[in-house]
Amino acid sequence: MSFSSKPFMKNRLASVLALAAVVGLMAGMVGCASSAASPLPPTPRLRVATTTSLYDTGLWGYLEPMFEKKYKVEVDILSLGSGAAFEYAKRGDVDVLTIHDKPNELKFVSDNYGVERVPFAYNYFLIVGPGSDPAGIKGMDPEAAFKKLMGTGKGAFVSRGDNSGTHSKERTIWKNAGFDYEAVRKAGAWYVESGQGMGQTLQMASEKQAYTLTDMGTYVSYKSKLELVPLVDKGSILLNVYSVIAVNPQKVTVVKNLQMANNMISFLTSPDIQQLIGKYGVKDYGLQLFTPCAGSEPG
Repeated sequence: MSFSSKPFMKNRLASVLALAAVVGLMAGMVGCASSAASPLPPTPRLRVATTTSLYDTGLWGYLEPMFEKKYKVEVDILSLGSGAAFEYAKRGDVDVLTIHDKPNELKFVSDNYGVERVPFAYNYFLIVGPGSDPAGIKGMDPEAAFKKLMGTGKGAFVSRGDNSGTHSKERTIWKNAGFDYEAVRKAGAWYVESGQGMGQTLQMASEKQAYTLTDMGTYVSYKSKLELVPLVDKGSILLNVYSVIAVNPQKVTVVKNLQMANNMISFLTSPDIQQLIGKYGVKDYGLQLFTPCAGSEPG
């Protein structure tokens, strides 16, 4: 039996063309899927090292979402003592610092690790302790209170002991009171180093019914959990200023996010955010935890 090859070739050509169309359609679909699945540009990130007192009070939890929304950035907050924050910054592990250790902040900037020290808020330190006040320091000047704590041996003192801004302030008070800090550390079992943040240190002091130095903001936010009362709250040495410093990419070459760090400085010192910082905590605690000071500080 014979048959013509033309219908066969025609059908075969039609099949090939149909197959090609299907393959083309599938390629287009794959291309679309590939395009849809291609990764979006990564969201910019800003790494912030902050003192535990700004973190423990909840201030960062309050401000962080506002900054992220405004600048379309992910903020990574690292809560540390100021000493550790400086080390992280020098290694390039963070882009910006928000801390409260003026002498070391000035050195950080003078050594070119930081671009500029910009104060944005302040409050005061307190010496708190048990209501019974066994050492009898209530109402004294800070230096006189420390002298009495050292001399009477009545009541333990819990130190941060972590090179934080609070620990730096404590060492300054001991020095102004006429004591070598290393001698204080070795003076007896009454002197305890927590090695922890401010919130944990306050809780330890409360459990031991001991004295400690604390920033006002953290004390007020933890007050309901503590059996400690403010005993010393007067004296210029108790001023506690918070500053923001961008890490200098010319010194710390692995840091690349200077523009976003500068955005953080602008954000914290802007009139709207300064107003929010001043109001923060008033509704919950009945008093102002931080006083805004946009770029300057009280004399």
